[in-house]
Amino acid sequence: MKYWTQRLTMVLALMLAVSMLTFASMNVLGDPLFNILGPISGDRKTPENLVKIEAAEKQYYLDKPLPERYVRWLGDFVTGDMGVRFAATGQPPVTELVKERLPRSLWLVFMAQVLALAIAVPWGVWSASRSNSLANKASTVAAFGFVSVPNFALAVILYYIFALKLGLFPLRYDASASFLTRKTQLLLPALTLALPGAAVYQRLLRTDLITTLQEDFILTARAKGVPRRQILFRHALRPSLFSVVTIFGVNAGGMIGGALVVETFFGIPGAGTAIVEAILREDFPVVLALVMIIATGFVVLNFVVDILYSILDPRVRS
Repeated sequence: MKYWTQRLTMVLALMLAVSMLTFASMNVLGDPLFNILGPISGDRKTPENLVKIEAAEKQYYLDKPLPERYVRWLGDFVTGDMGVRFAATGQPPVTELVKERLPRSLWLVFMAQVLALAIAVPWGVWSASRSNSLANKASTVAAFGFVSVPNFALAVILYYIFALKLGLFPLRYDASASFLTRKTQLLLPALTLALPGAAVYQRLLRTDLITTLQEDFILTARAKGVPRRQILFRHALRPSLFSVVTIFGVNAGGMIGGALVVETFFGIPGAGTAIVEAILREDFPVVLALVMIIATGFVVLNFVVDILYSILDPRVRS
């Protein structure tokens, strides 16, 4: 119980620190009033403009000190009120934008992780079972290649081959299409994110499997005549997954960062493109909301990974 309490305290402290840093950085960049009202924000002499300025300051708490504005914003955010976008009318609410954009990004990252594991596990097992072969050396080169190529370059290559040349995937994402069609449209972007992740998982799994295959219980199973396939997948795979489980949460964060580029390239109106658009417009409430949601998801996911790892190996709780 002490272990869980410590981990949960660290999670809450980290989320609080992220919220403070994000809020502070968003409020020292640019002039919120100018972003809301435009050039009239600097004209307090005209009565009509002064009324608009004071109304905007009251609506966005800009007439309050920064610490008080942070506490108000955090209280609203925790209760599900993410405020309104910077606009003279105060509309539309940030919550509506999040509901529209975030699910697409979540589906993209989820599909990328599933694809990465689906590729990495058989690839890693196959590579470990042929650790000294020429094919394994070629596999190592391929893995390092996938890790080294930037997301935008990999997106261009996959798009050119599978969308333009082979026509296996649509050229652009259509948000008005049916549910299954939209998920099909996410396959190529998800594969773009998945391949570097799969290469990382494969290298870790291969290394751990090679070590596991030298253990006494594996040698005993071989001596008993247990089939090779059964040894690999039933006896050696599970104790070799610790490193993959550990890096899973961290890699999810890398995929979220890569989604910013991939969504923009493939024209997916997700959370990544929403953040880019909001930064260009200096629409700080949108940036704050999405950054906090993504950071919270990343921290919670790593907390779950810690729990899973402690279940697989109880020694980490000691």
